[in-house]
Amino acid sequence: MRRLRRHADAGQAFPIYITVVGGLLFLAFAYLAVGQAAANRNGAQTAADAAALAVAQDSRDQLADMWTDSLLDPAAWQDIFDGLVTGLVPSCDRAHQLAAENEAHVLTCEPDGPLGFTVAVETDRTVGDSIVPGTENKRSKASATAVIEPRCGFDMPVGETDDKTLPALSCEGERWELDPEDEAGLPRPEDLFDVHLAD
Repeated sequence: MRRLRRHADAGQAFPIYITVVGGLLFLAFAYLAVGQAAANRNGAQTAADAAALAVAQDSRDQLADMWTDSLLDPAAWQDIFDGLVTGLVPSCDRAHQLAAENEAHVLTCEPDGPLGFTVAVETDRTVGDSIVPGTENKRSKASATAVIEPRCGFDMPVGETDDKTLPALSCEGERWELDPEDEAGLPRPEDLFDVHLAD
């Protein structure tokens, strides 16, 4: 009698065991689907960040070139540092290049104020097959804004001065005495401007 009861108990436990194992497998596949989606979103954000930074860095280099070209005209410096100049062209080609390197493509690339640039991207890869219906064709989108910040300030000389006497630049604690005859000693783009992602 006891043997029959033990066999009956074992028979009742087997369906419960199957149900528990099936539930655990479902949860494992669900977590896998969530992980796939998160990885795809992270890839999109990485691509957007890289693309936005590339556009801002290229624009920083353009501003630095404008400052060098206007070296003998200190009255024009502040507008250059503030990005209030004509001829600054957002290099969205760089955004497309960096997005492609991160397996994504650019949806939009546009200025965000005089010294900011926003890029939106979409991943080339889909989330992939999972237990969640519709994910096999779903792509992730992300956007990022990169900004350029001037690192330097200066005081315009008062009164008449020699045309070759230029204001000194103070760039976050570093002082630059500028010599128009010494191009190699002039600040580099990264000395003049900082480029970073917006908070």
